[in-house]
Amino acid sequence: MSKSKQVNLIDGPILRSLVTLAMPIMASSFLNTVYSITDMAWIGMLGSKAVAGVGVGGMYVWLSQGLSSLARMGGQVNVAQSVGRGRRDEAGQYARAALQMVAVFGVVFALISVVFTDELVALFHLGDEETVQCALAYMRITCGLVIFSYLTVVLTGIYTAQGDSRTPLLANFIGLIINMIMDPLLILGVGVFPRLEVVGAAVATVLAQLIVMLVLVIGILRDKSGNNVLTGVSLQRLSGRQYYRGVCRIGTPTAIQGTVYCMISMVLTRMVAAFGPGAVAVQRVGGQVEAISWNTADGFAAAMNAFAAQNYGAGQMERVRRGYRISFWTIAIWGGVITLLFILFPGQISRVFFHEAEAIGISANYLRIIGISEAFMCVELMTVGALSGLGRTKLCSVISILLTGSRIPLAIVLSVTPLALNGVWWALTISSVMKGIVFTSTFKIVTREKRT
Repeated sequence: MSKSKQVNLIDGPILRSLVTLAMPIMASSFLNTVYSITDMAWIGMLGSKAVAGVGVGGMYVWLSQGLSSLARMGGQVNVAQSVGRGRRDEAGQYARAALQMVAVFGVVFALISVVFTDELVALFHLGDEETVQCALAYMRITCGLVIFSYLTVVLTGIYTAQGDSRTPLLANFIGLIINMIMDPLLILGVGVFPRLEVVGAAVATVLAQLIVMLVLVIGILRDKSGNNVLTGVSLQRLSGRQYYRGVCRIGTPTAIQGTVYCMISMVLTRMVAAFGPGAVAVQRVGGQVEAISWNTADGFAAAMNAFAAQNYGAGQMERVRRGYRISFWTIAIWGGVITLLFILFPGQISRVFFHEAEAIGISANYLRIIGISEAFMCVELMTVGALSGLGRTKLCSVISILLTGSRIPLAIVLSVTPLALNGVWWALTISSVMKGIVFTSTFKIVTREKRT
């Protein structure tokens, strides 16, 4: 990693520093969105049952991300703060600890998910054999080889912590191209390739994840400048435990938050399943379409996380506050644009993924309702990134778990009214609006405390 790829986050114009770091991250997030939507578009040609099965199987991939987020957030924040303090050797030790931990997590989760696949899918009571078989096939492959995704997530976080977001962008771009090529070949069967349907989608996804990981590793091996804290990092166990504890201290609240969030979504998916496979398919696809705003906001949050952490480590809190104000308005405007798209063109967007009239109608309602909360959700994610960079991951987790958990009682109450399935969608929207408001207020309170 050359010096030109590292953005100086603790000196110079704030807007330029944030935009230079954030744009490649946002582009990477956009590529991940396209990556997911590409899968759903091709799988959608197999019917709503296949989409629903992939949605359930993918739910466990999402559940597993809590483990990878522990190592990613713990590694990223500690590396960035160490870099801000000028302690690059210390940053390298945190990076090494994070990679070792996520490798172990990946192997353990893969073994559990492969051994207990039938039992885990049965928890959803899908009631349709074709949907069940699709879920089983997709889950065995994507969860069984989840270690590639795990390592990619942590490597990306450590690159970003140092101010290099271009290398992860290149890796994600190459992975997207591979996925876009392999999806139709393996799902539908083109030329010499067999028609593998859902299995083909899973294979294409894992192959793309492997390629992304390899590109990131090659970036480390080719670096001759010595600026990358990952250079020379091995998987040999560290002699001291303080680095593992440091990663766990910062990362554990984020992991708990992500896992609980997924479990809440799984409960909601079981509620949605009562309205039929089409409703489950809409929930899955709707989440992927919503990723247009979600992934972009999450990418900007990663930039704000590194910015806040480095400047906090350097003792520059006023710079953190100014960076937050710039980020707030940038991401709020983006969320507002997505709100307009979802509310004005729900039918057109839905027809890209569904071909049955009933599913298109359900999807259009989902987009209209969920669209109201997009700006609030974007602000929430960016603020979580900023607070986490200050080391306040526990506070973020408590707020997020409480407000996200409110979705279940809200959905129960609203779904038995004439709103029916739309009541579940309103529960998502109401909680997202609440989280956006609460997190913004929390950031102001926390930074006011640190100033005094």
